[in-house]
Order: sequence, then structure tokens, then C-alpha cells
Amino acid sequence: MTELVLQRAQLALGRLRRADAVWLLVLAIPLAVALLDPVRAPTVLETAIGAFAGTAPYITLAVLLIGYLKASGAEGVLAEAFRGRESRMILVAALVGGVAPFCSCEVIPFVAALLAAGAPLSAVMAFWLSSPLMDPPQFFITMGALGPEFAVGKVLFAVLVGLMGGFVMQAMVRAGAFADPLRARKTCGSCCGTGIDGRQRPVWRFWHEAPRRRLFGEAALENALFLVKWMSLAYLLEGLLIHYVPAEMIAGVVGGEGVLPVITGALVGAPAYLNGYAAPALVSGLIEQGMSPGAAMAFMMAGSVSCIPAMAAVFALVKRPVFGMYVGLGIGGAILFGLVFGAYMG
Repeated sequence: MTELVLQRAQLALGRLRRADAVWLLVLAIPLAVALLDPVRAPTVLETAIGAFAGTAPYITLAVLLIGYLKASGAEGVLAEAFRGRESRMILVAALVGGVAPFCSCEVIPFVAALLAAGAPLSAVMAFWLSSPLMDPPQFFITMGALGPEFAVGKVLFAVLVGLMGGFVMQAMVRAGAFADPLRARKTCGSCCGTGIDGRQRPVWRFWHEAPRRRLFGEAALENALFLVKWMSLAYLLEGLLIHYVPAEMIAGVVGGEGVLPVITGALVGAPAYLNGYAAPALVSGLIEQGMSPGAAMAFMMAGSVSCIPAMAAVFALVKRPVFGMYVGLGIGGAILFGLVFGAYMG
């Protein structure tokens, strides 16, 4: 009997270890609030559910769009950004980086192939910096949570940060820096494949082919689960923030005008960031509590370039000096454009 109990306990522990930590938090937060503060628990949940419902149409659009991009093979078009004159490559790479449908894992083999083929580091850096800052799902979710000014502003700043980083790297390489930027290439897991050969031309009417229809369904389901998971956590955190964190505390740290709130927003956003999909909901709560628009933009931008998947993609491929430039340019650009956005909104 004792052995049976121990076996069941070990089995339950094993399942718990395999469970997704984010889903566990999504379940644990409402339960904890209901147990510790049953009076305010309905209000916290109502805030989270209402915010999620308001963003649901944008999540749906994002899921359908990313499924279409995957199934049609539109990712292969991105390779065109890395052909021609170097200055043109930087410009096009920064532009397409903001709409790239790659996850951070898929970026690794794509960029490794480009660097190995001789694509200039400057253009790759422009793509690397702009890509995590914005993509179609992030745009729709930011639009739903924070409004068009934040969404359009972040798209614009993503391109500008990419351009800034690309031309800075171009100047440094011409001065003799980063002559050998690549690490020894490592293999990548099965998640890195897109399912469509990037060398083929896109098939925009993908529904005529069964493999592409299947890929659309798989991509849509995967991204729907991913977005629902992170958005649920984000809106629960927003509910906790609004109802339990004094507005005066937030306003005192990242509120008001000037440079310091923006720098603070960027430095706090870098380590505290969830990801580009969950952040708008959290930032919405912070703004409601007194965070300035400039600090909010800096928070989102710095967090995007410094989130673990984005940094891991860069760190896996290039040597430490190049990685340091990536982080420095990303956070520096977040502060710069946070100040610009704050001045515009003010």
C-alpha cells in the first residue's frame, strides 16, 4: 500500500514538473486571491476577464495572420532583404524585421545561414533589433490594449532602432571591428523548422494544398494557445496591479516628465518583461496607475530586445562583443525613442 501511494505521488510530481509554469500561474493567481481576499477577488477577476474580452478580436486576427504567413511560405520572401548594396540591405532588413513571422528559435538557422553566406553583419543586426520589437500579432494586441498611437509608434521605432543599429554596425565594421563575429554553429531542434522550404516562392492561395492547410491549422492552434496563455497571465497581473499596487508608488517611480522616468522604464523593462504579447496588458495597467507614456514605450522596447528568447537567438550565433552591441543598441534605442514618444504624447 505504501509503495502504491509513493508511486502515485511520484507520478503526480512528474506531471507537475512537466506542466507549463505559465498555465499553473494562470490557475494559481485566481485561487490565491479567492483564498486570501475573497471580498475583492470577483473585482480582480472581472477586470482581467473584461480586458481579455476587449483584446480577443485582435488575438483572433493575429492568429489567423500568422497562420497565413506560415502556410503560404511568405517567410522565404525575407531572404530578399539581404541582397544588393549594404545600405539598401540595412534599410530593407529593418523594414521587414517588424513584420517577420519568425519565432526566436526560427531566427537562429535563418540568420546563421545568412551570415555563413556572407550577408553583412550590419544588415543582420538591423533585422535582429527590429524583429523582436514588433510583428503582426504584437501589432494587433498592442492596438487592442493601448490604442493606435502606441501600436503605430512601436512599429515606427522598431524600424528606426533597426536602422540605427545597422548603420552603427556598418561604421564599426568599416573601422575594423567584429572581423569574425560568428560562434561555431550549433544544431537546432525540430522547432526551428517552418515546414515550408524558404527557397520556394510563396503560395498565397495555400488552401489548395493539403500540407499547407495542415500547416495553417497547426500554426493557428499553436499561436492561439500561446497567446491565450500569456494574455491570460498578463491580464491577471494587470488586475492585481490595479487593485493592490498604490497608484502613487507607480507614479513616483516611472511617472511624470523628464529623462529619469524613461531611463527607469527601460532598465526595469529589460529584466521584468514578460514578452511582446503579454506586455501591452501589463503596461496598460501601469499607465492607469501613473506610468508616463515615454516610460511605457521604453519599457516595452527594452523588454522586447532583452527578453530571453531574443537574446538567446543572438547569443547562440555571435561572439560576446557583438552580443553586447545588440543589448546596448536595443536598450539605448529604447531610451532614445521613449523620450521621443513621451515628447510627442506630451
